[in-house]
Amino acid sequence: MKKPKGFDRMLQGTRDVRANVSLAAVLDEARQRFADANPNSRARQNEAAASLPGGNTRAVLWYRPFPVSFVSGEGCRVTDLDGHTYVDLVSEYSAGFYGHSDKAISAALVDVIQGGIMLGAPNRYEARLAAAVVDRFPAIERVRFCNSGTEANIMAISAARAITQRSKILAFREGYHGGVLTFAHGGSPLNLPFPFVFADYNDSAGAVALIKEQGDELAAVIVEPMMGGGGCIPATREFLEALRAATKETGALLIFDEVMTSRLDYRALHGAHEIFPDFVTLGKYIGGGASFGAFGGRADLVDRFDPALPGAFSHGGTFNNNILSMAAGLTGLTQVLTQEASRAINSRGDRLREAMNVSLERYGVEGIVIGRGSLMNLHFVRGPVDTPARLDDADPSAIALWHIEMLLRGYYVTPRGMLALSLPFGDAELDGFAAAFDDFLSSNLKILPRRTN
Repeated sequence: MKKPKGFDRMLQGTRDVRANVSLAAVLDEARQRFADANPNSRARQNEAAASLPGGNTRAVLWYRPFPVSFVSGEGCRVTDLDGHTYVDLVSEYSAGFYGHSDKAISAALVDVIQGGIMLGAPNRYEARLAAAVVDRFPAIERVRFCNSGTEANIMAISAARAITQRSKILAFREGYHGGVLTFAHGGSPLNLPFPFVFADYNDSAGAVALIKEQGDELAAVIVEPMMGGGGCIPATREFLEALRAATKETGALLIFDEVMTSRLDYRALHGAHEIFPDFVTLGKYIGGGASFGAFGGRADLVDRFDPALPGAFSHGGTFNNNILSMAAGLTGLTQVLTQEASRAINSRGDRLREAMNVSLERYGVEGIVIGRGSLMNLHFVRGPVDTPARLDDADPSAIALWHIEMLLRGYYVTPRGMLALSLPFGDAELDGFAAAFDDFLSSNLKILPRRTN
């Protein structure tokens, strides 16, 4: 197995944590080793802070003491400014599904760049990509492109309000639907001022009661069929079926945010569950590595955007059909993400999640890895976890230590415990990561939360 490069020195001091050493002290020591081993990334951070608040322009990529900065990527590996090569389990927070150097996608991008970009007209790729999306995802009869998952959700919500002539939107506590539609920890002051009402995820009875209570004031319900940013919590089939039945009864529209979850089955999770919402939103990996978003669904709803029709909704966006995203997206969806490839990577993800849970059980560590297929999340709490409220008791220092120690072992992971696998991530990488995780647990048993029964 090809091992991560350049980490032997950083691992010194991680073994045999003493019983009288606190978790906070061990975390501080690990962060110091990390800082000492990454002077170039630290210098980049300090220099960037002069022009970028906090030295970055994307909050999710920041962590203490500073983030590593990457210079290249190949397959499922990335290399930082200090020469360390990591196995990548962040995968651009699920957008990097195809890895960093797929040959077919790279060739498509080179071809369109050489033929001219910013053409300012319909091009030869967008209709073919739209046809591929409609063919792949059963709830999408028509589709419109935009530039991000955030934008896709904004357009779907706005369309639902305009079509139904109703105002309110039902969302779920701790959900995330974009930078201005984030409901973690009570929501963000930057959220769009839609009139939201909130229910609890996987609480079928409570959600149905609220939908009926809102009645003809409720325009739509928006939900991820597996919470992504909320901790990779899968929705139960009963819960999704209850939402579908209640919205049909009251005339509200049902929006499935599949920006992340569409990668978890060849036909997305709505296809896997055979539950068909009115709108589906897409983004991230479907752009093939370029910026992308899309909203689609029932033909009678999305056709309201047909500019040839009287009273059509206007939908602008300079980069909606930009040729880089259209070409890369078409190539990825039709040539790279085959049904066999989808099945293989999601099966591999299930095996990794199982291996990590076996290690947690063997060492008696209070933790669980939840998710589905190629997306999962480690939580240092007692399982099972079917609602975000179960995560409130987690000690943030435990996941912070895991994060920094996995970086020190050569595995690039997210600070919140989320793992996203890419198609090039193979059995060798799975075995290596599972072994590194097992080593982390055994090296830190005295300070990690322990099971009491």
